[in-house]
Amino acid sequence: MPNSGQKIFAALDTTDVEEARNLALRLKGSVGGVKLGLEFFSANGAAGVREIAKTGLPIFLDLKFHDIPNTVAGAVRAVMGLRPKILNVHAAGGPAMMRAAVEAAREAADAQNIRPPLVIAVTVLTSLDDDDLTAVGQTPPAADQVIRLARLTQDCGLDGIVCSPRETASVRAACGPDFKLIVPGIRPNLSVANDQKRTSSPSDAINAGADYLVIGRPITKAPDPAAAARAMAAALTES
Repeated sequence: MPNSGQKIFAALDTTDVEEARNLALRLKGSVGGVKLGLEFFSANGAAGVREIAKTGLPIFLDLKFHDIPNTVAGAVRAVMGLRPKILNVHAAGGPAMMRAAVEAAREAADAQNIRPPLVIAVTVLTSLDDDDLTAVGQTPPAADQVIRLARLTQDCGLDGIVCSPRETASVRAACGPDFKLIVPGIRPNLSVANDQKRTSSPSDAINAGADYLVIGRPITKAPDPAAAARAMAAALTES
């Protein structure tokens, strides 16, 4: 990538369209895109996403689809008109669901004559640790579950996964250089972890093999969000 800021997607975790739009405009040129998630989409729907898209920033549409294959395929087709750069599903939805999602995205993109998004899968949420996996009937450690789901995702033809910084190096080793790794749970050294348990600094995540970093509050809650994003990008260049 031409500059390290392009590796950063800023998470706009708000329900306010105007706030999100203003943040996106302030960050334009300092980040590679913005992430819009369930909170924003539930409040504003496709119309809200279109407003943010008008800023010209690429969008990671973080809706984490997880349902039967036909429903997920329909949901993917429904959002393709928003032209997301990245779209995600839950790997726990299984092979048929993941294949249906990526096929729907590519077919819809071809029909609309647009570039298909990166279709990626969420492995283990960064808010979960080994005790949480045990509580829901999955076998810890989390790192092993992430690798299992990453390999399954790759076998199903998806472009990459979401994983925590702590699993990035092992997934890169298991899945090779072309598999995209989108990494949330990024916290500068002096930042608190908030509700995420498996976190890391931006430079550590990039050095471990991350392609994109998803960074929320350390950027969006900073006094000068654009300056915070540029400082993180500069740290990546120096790492």
